[in-house]
Amino acid sequence: MLQLTQRLNGSEQAPAEVFDTLTLPYELRIRGRLKATTDNNREVGLFLDRGPVLRHGDLLQADSGEIIQVLAADEDVTTAYIENGLPLARLCYHLGNRHVSLAIGSDEDGLHWVRFPPDHVLEELAELLGAELTHHKAPFDPESGAYAQAGREHAHSHSHGHGHHHSHGHGHGHGHHHSHDHSHHGGHHDH
Repeated sequence: MLQLTQRLNGSEQAPAEVFDTLTLPYELRIRGRLKATTDNNREVGLFLDRGPVLRHGDLLQADSGEIIQVLAADEDVTTAYIENGLPLARLCYHLGNRHVSLAIGSDEDGLHWVRFPPDHVLEELAELLGAELTHHKAPFDPESGAYAQAGREHAHSHSHGHGHHHSHGHGHGHGHHHSHDHSHHGGHHDH
């Protein structure tokens, strides 16, 4: 079994040096430890640092030097096509607020889309926001998020947003209270 222990930067190796490919669905590309079979029936074991999600096209190197390229497998997805600009931003905001992984992109003809795992609640929301839905099989390679921690990125992001909101609300309330007391005392003094 090949032991894949090192992530390579795409620019470090030429594609001609790829020994084999490993096609995995998203749920397996978020794991750092995994036993799998390559596309040419070689047994491999992933022994990687936890955190970064394996992206379509990433290169891994075995202890023995072989380079394996990771490919995103076709899986059941819903693709919501929507007008660029504010409609796309609004759709991404509302779906992202549901803490679901999203892939965002556009076709060769310029149609913009948001892709997510099938879910009737999310699909209904997307249609309400003006999207046209397609159910099909396609690679699912979602955005990694600002905090590239597999399985933790959404929780961390939510926690950060909550802390920011809390401190902003506290500062605003304090300033408002201070101004109110000051003007109230001044009015009372004149009377």
